[in-house]
Amino acid sequence: MKQYVSVTARFDADGNILPLCVNWRDGRRFPIDKVTDVRFAAAEGAGSGIRYTCRIRSKVKYIFLEENRWFIAEQGA
Repeated sequence: MKQYVSVTARFDADGNILPLCVNWRDGRRFPIDKVTDVRFAAAEGAGSGIRYTCRIRSKVKYIFLEENRWFIAEQGA
């Protein structure tokens, strides 16, 4: 299952994108503690894009950049 979210990100001079914070529609914000991997990948049944493996509140989450939108895919879904 895919959930579209708003993401605060930094774009550097080389064109690299680094997500900094996930922002839910209800106003909750979750800062990203660390990005451990970036690669093109598919989410099971949810599409594909650039997958950022992130640590948020000591849990590993996959955040995808799909063309011009961000989504979080539930692991194992």
